Amino acid sequence: MDKRLERILPRVQKPARYVGGEYNAVMKPKDEVDVRFAFCFPDTYEIGMSNLGFRILYGVMNDMPGVWCERAFTPWTDMEEEMRAAGIPLWCLESGDPVGQFDIIGFSVGYEMAYTAMLNMLDLSGLPLRSEDRPDLTPLVIAGGTAMYNAEPVADFIDLALIGEGEDVLPELITLFRKAKQEGWDKSRFLRAAAEIQGVYVPSLYTISYHEDGTISAITSLDGAPERVYKRVVHDMDKSYYPAKTIVPSTEIVHDRVTLEVFRGCIRGCRFCQAGYVYRPVRCRSREQLARYARESVEDSGYQEITLSSLSTSDYPELVGLCSDLELFCGEKHVNLSLPSLRADNFSMELMQRLQKGRKAGLTFAPEAGTQRLRDAINKNVTEEELMESLRTAFSGGWSAVKLYFMLGLPTETDEDVAAIAELANRAVHVWREYASNKNRPLRITVSTSWFVPKPFTAFQWEPQISIEEYERRVKLLRSSITAKAVTYNWHDGDTSFLEAVLARGDRRVGRVLEKAYRKGARLDAWTDCFDLGRWTEAFAECGLDPAFYANRERGRDEIMPWSVISCYVSDSYLWRQRELAYQSETTPDCRTQCGGCGANIVEGGECCRG
Repeated sequence: MDKRLERILPRVQKPARYVGGEYNAVMKPKDEVDVRFAFCFPDTYEIGMSNLGFRILYGVMNDMPGVWCERAFTPWTDMEEEMRAAGIPLWCLESGDPVGQFDIIGFSVGYEMAYTAMLNMLDLSGLPLRSEDRPDLTPLVIAGGTAMYNAEPVADFIDLALIGEGEDVLPELITLFRKAKQEGWDKSRFLRAAAEIQGVYVPSLYTISYHEDGTISAITSLDGAPERVYKRVVHDMDKSYYPAKTIVPSTEIVHDRVTLEVFRGCIRGCRFCQAGYVYRPVRCRSREQLARYARESVEDSGYQEITLSSLSTSDYPELVGLCSDLELFCGEKHVNLSLPSLRADNFSMELMQRLQKGRKAGLTFAPEAGTQRLRDAINKNVTEEELMESLRTAFSGGWSAVKLYFMLGLPTETDEDVAAIAELANRAVHVWREYASNKNRPLRITVSTSWFVPKPFTAFQWEPQISIEEYERRVKLLRSSITAKAVTYNWHDGDTSFLEAVLARGDRRVGRVLEKAYRKGARLDAWTDCFDLGRWTEAFAECGLDPAFYANRERGRDEIMPWSVISCYVSDSYLWRQRELAYQSETTPDCRTQCGGCGANIVEGGECCRG
């Protein structure tokens, strides 16, 4: 360890974030490695190490002969200050080597508010922020994750973006990079070759033209780059990598447990949900394999909790059977089995009986909207009676803590919809009074609201976000409508959601604003105590751009979107049709009930390619 670092660590919060040496961290002899990959997570250690995708890709790359993937995370503000004062560059935890010395620097970006942390990690590595100022093949700067379905705000800073599921495309890209490195290719030759790999988007191979009103007039591909970049998809989840033998952090992280991904994708089609569209089609892991992974993971890590995870875990066809498979093992090992947010329309007594053998943590449901009309508009396909029936089941089974998640600012929302959230919470209180089997434990109902952010590749990608002032008015309306003492109301900060909407639908010009905001001190913008909208307001003004143009403007059907080069296989015509149905408050059946013709099944060899 660097002597300077030894002196610094006692002065910073949570020094274990920065030292590595965890159980199962991968170490390789340097003389047996010809490609070194610095895997960078643009947030703190506790967040990054809780990310299952990060762990999957770490294992995939380290399973490749001659490749050593190491980890780096964003330092907290106190550590960054110490590093800059001491002249210590950002390093990787396994070897302690500076990130700037690696062949490839890869960012995992699932959230647009992490963009400034990306720039900070590059800067702390001693590298120029802009791709054009890094002319050599190494270090190559790449990024993947859900946020890269619109990579335009960071297009000037990365060399390429990976679209889709990384475990499918990364090995192919690394193999090409190894060839380029061995044969002495220059960077431009490599990027042109990389653009031929499905799922690789090279921003420098596309030029953007604009109309006088600021909208995009054309996106032109150069040097043979594809006119459309299609996402990569893992076809067989039983053959895909799962990190059963994974790093065990030496300090507490956000999700300190085994996370078992039961399936990928979602059958539901909620019209606001980007992940629900871009991860289509649904692909399940087998019950037998999941049970084996659960046992192996617990035995190797020593964790005492298993979370069954997916976008909608209670839609896993063999969920009850899987819980039965794990029941004896979990009992013997004193391991708790838990599920994240549950569907209110399929929370059964049988499932509850499986879960209540462990500690009765709070249950979480996400109705998203207070009225049936608005739930139908967003295609939630959950009724109030189904939610109340689930609460009856839970309360009669001994639960007394429930979290209910909603959104404010959804398209077509009215004040009646907002006030109905409070009415729904009050009805939940009455259900507890009538059905609770254990009234010795006080009832705790937490109502949480977030602010709707229109995202690319959703039915609401054309929608305006309501203004900050209007959002705050609706928060006050709901807050004043909640009167039950057992109900606590939490709401998401409006400033960060406004900027998220700007960045989610931003074009390449927003990169100038991003860099200027970073120079003004923007860093860990995903953290409320580090975020300052004033920096961004100043940056937009200095760049001559209006953030409302990106957040609060309705798009026309024929407008060229910044992400129009990218395809997740779900057609724009299908998404537009879903938008029209939203304004009629008409629902679409889930994918298992009836194929809606979105187009995603074509990647599985199906015929669902109309739209």
